[in-house]
Amino acid sequence: MTAREPARRRRPGGDEVRGKPAAPSGRPAAGAHRPGVRKAAPVIRSAVEQLAELLGRRPDSVSSLRPTEDGWEVVVEVLELARIPDTTSVMGSYTVTLDPDGELISYERTRRYSRGMIDRPAG
Repeated sequence: MTAREPARRRRPGGDEVRGKPAAPSGRPAAGAHRPGVRKAAPVIRSAVEQLAELLGRRPDSVSSLRPTEDGWEVVVEVLELARIPDTTSVMGSYTVTLDPDGELISYERTRRYSRGMIDRPAG
């Protein structure tokens, strides 16, 4: 494969897909594997599992993931109080900080809200 030839990969069903050609500048293409950099899915799993262990509640969803200079920051939504109807259940939004290896450094609940609450656009 040459630098301008698209990379080939397989979809989960086995179909072959062509990716974007490598950048001609010699820099690795976006998303290329770099030593010491974890992929998003294992980082998210690590944050969810460790937070669940500390809180004693299983997180409901992940709303944000971003790399930082010192590792990762993940925002996780947790069901804190189940109510009927479900839209009135109380949710908590937690910011979880992980080191580059995916180990939890800190967590903080940054927000509590009703599940049915919708954020209004700024402006």
